[in-house]
Amino acid sequence: MQSVLGDYAPVLIFGCVAVVIAAAMLGMALVCGHQKPYPEKLTAYECGFGPFDDARRRFDVRFYLVAILFIIFDLEVAFLFPWAVSLGRIGLFGFLSMLGFLAVLGIGFLYEWRKGALDWD
Repeated sequence: MQSVLGDYAPVLIFGCVAVVIAAAMLGMALVCGHQKPYPEKLTAYECGFGPFDDARRRFDVRFYLVAILFIIFDLEVAFLFPWAVSLGRIGLFGFLSMLGFLAVLGIGFLYEWRKGALDWD
């Protein structure tokens, strides 16, 4: 039993150090941070809503659409990094399959653009 607990000691130490560092960062932010909001700071930022408003009110679905499109295209572009690293090993077949993938990605992007999903009126 003693050896099992000894094996987990580094994990426990790491967890304790992480908790101490997180608590220190939060404490320093509370101590050193400016807690005086001013009118400019309380205005709507990127989302278009007032910072202190009813959370149950209706708002435009385009916020969701832009977020979903960003996630979709961002994840698809993330496939380019492992492909680029292994391009020397996968050869011509890997290159052509990625060209097909990018063609599908481009067609999807053009479709969204033509449908007006990227327009913000």
